[in-house]
Amino acid sequence: MSQNLVDIDLNPDVLATIDNALTALETGLASLIALTPDQRHELTKMGDKSEAFCRQAGHVFGDNPGVLPRNFDLAGYQRDLATLDALRPRLVRMGKLHQRGVDTEMAIGSDLMTNALEGYAVFKVAGKGQGLDDARKALAARFARGPRTPTPPSDPAPTGQ
Repeated sequence: MSQNLVDIDLNPDVLATIDNALTALETGLASLIALTPDQRHELTKMGDKSEAFCRQAGHVFGDNPGVLPRNFDLAGYQRDLATLDALRPRLVRMGKLHQRGVDTEMAIGSDLMTNALEGYAVFKVAGKGQGLDDARKALAARFARGPRTPTPPSDPAPTGQ
C-alpha cells in the first residue's frame, strides 16, 4: 500500500499568493536585524527572570526619570519593551508556520522515498527481461556501496609492566 501523508497542489496562483505574502512580511519586517554568531555569543542575554527585572526597572525608571542620567534614553527603553511585546506573538505564529512547513517537507520526502522504494522493489522483479536493465541499474546506484577501506589494526593495549 502506498504512503500518502501529504497531497498538496502548489499551483502557480497559490505560489503567487504565498510569494506576495512573503514579500509583505519581508517588507514589514525590514527593520529586523541579523547577528553574527560572535555577536550572539557576546550579547548579554535576557531570560525569564531577567525579563521580569527589565520590566520592573522600566516601571521604576518611568516613575523616577529625574534620577536617571541625562543620556539615558527612557523613551527608547519603553519603545524596546513595547516592540518586544508586539514582536513576540508574531514570531510565535511564524515559528509554528515554519515548523508546519518543515514537517510537511519531511512528510513529502517520506512519501517520495517510501513510494520510490516500493516501486523499485516491484521494478526489480517485474522489470527483468523487459529491456529495463539499464533503468534498474540506474536506480540501484542509490544502494551501491563504494569500496570500503579497511581500518588499520589498532595496537594492542600495553600490558602493565
